[in-house]
Amino acid sequence: MKLLLKTTVSLGVLCLTAGAAFAECGIEGTGSVRILSNDFEALRLVNTTAAECAGGSVTVTSNATAEHKNIQVPALTINPAEYSVAVVANNSIVPLLNDDLIRPLDDLIAQYGQDLQPNQLIKIDGKTMAIAFMGNAQHLFYRKDILDQAGIAEPKTYEDILAAAEKIKADGLMQYPLAASDKPGWDLAAEFVNTYLGTGGEFFATGSAELDIDNANGLKTLETMKALTAYMDPDYLTFDANGIQAEYKAGNVAMMVQWGSLAGDMLNGEGAADGVVENTVLAAAPTVGGGSVPAVALWWDGFTIAKNISDEDAAASFQAMVHGISPDMVAANPTVATWLVAGYEPGPAAVGVIATANAGARAYPMQPYMGLLHTALSVELAEFMAGSESAEQALADVKAAYDTAAKEGGYL
Repeated sequence: MKLLLKTTVSLGVLCLTAGAAFAECGIEGTGSVRILSNDFEALRLVNTTAAECAGGSVTVTSNATAEHKNIQVPALTINPAEYSVAVVANNSIVPLLNDDLIRPLDDLIAQYGQDLQPNQLIKIDGKTMAIAFMGNAQHLFYRKDILDQAGIAEPKTYEDILAAAEKIKADGLMQYPLAASDKPGWDLAAEFVNTYLGTGGEFFATGSAELDIDNANGLKTLETMKALTAYMDPDYLTFDANGIQAEYKAGNVAMMVQWGSLAGDMLNGEGAADGVVENTVLAAAPTVGGGSVPAVALWWDGFTIAKNISDEDAAASFQAMVHGISPDMVAANPTVATWLVAGYEPGPAAVGVIATANAGARAYPMQPYMGLLHTALSVELAEFMAGSESAEQALADVKAAYDTAAKEGGYL
């Protein structure tokens, strides 16, 4: 399938003008709203707000789980689908499109979504297949007080970060000044994707599903990822995004590349050690290896409506989700995410995402076989990161695993 993404996350998307206020939820008729989503604060908030639509003959339930990507295809394949709504991002929408499991939304938008902004409409081959409501990217979080004590300016590159970590450690300011989401699985694969994007390389040969990472860019990516671990807690392979957030809040870390969607949680200060929040600076993601674009992927999060459900459930689900992402909800929770909703005015928590977007960060690839590569990376990089395998062997293992999966999937 040729995927034509008509919407990009950029400053033009992030700084939206105020629009008409959404009406109260008030769904007429009957319907069962069943939401499947990832599990982090912004999505839990959307789900909770959508649940305000329950009442009368309308029910609203939700399942926020980190396993959503593994659940969504089988759950939406059955008829009727287990869930009426799948909350997705750049990558997780692709399997649903490939298996024809979500419905076009243009008719529902005409009836119930007149106040949605054009930039929220994710169009595939001319049809609106998802409604985006937040932008996201990983970007740099750093402790200005620690860097100032070491006489270090704001890092702009991964090379700067490595030099800063060496100085901080040598000065005895912190034993492990860095943290990264290197836990084997999705997080570790994402770290590779981020860094590789920063090299300017392409993952696949032009116009083909043939993998093209076994090259100088791939080696530079792994070299950088491994070099960072010299300044991390020795248990770095156990840390995901939530784990490094806790380490940073505890005052154990001076620098990390972390999700913008967790910036609000960081800045609200709950559970943070003294001095952490007031000295935290959010900045654009670093570049790598002399590259000119941030070494991270840009993301959008949005909702889709299942195909294998009744029209009544589809209508109720669409209305509930539009209520869930309403300007009123955003106005009450401006720091939870970088919202792509009418009236949103970016606050301090959005600074890093906007700076990263403005610096030209590339979107996470939407090729239908990108998921196969992400899976191969998630499995095959652990031995290299643990120090028991060479970079060359790791890339060869990734290629072998990907080629097998791509052949089975009919892409090669």
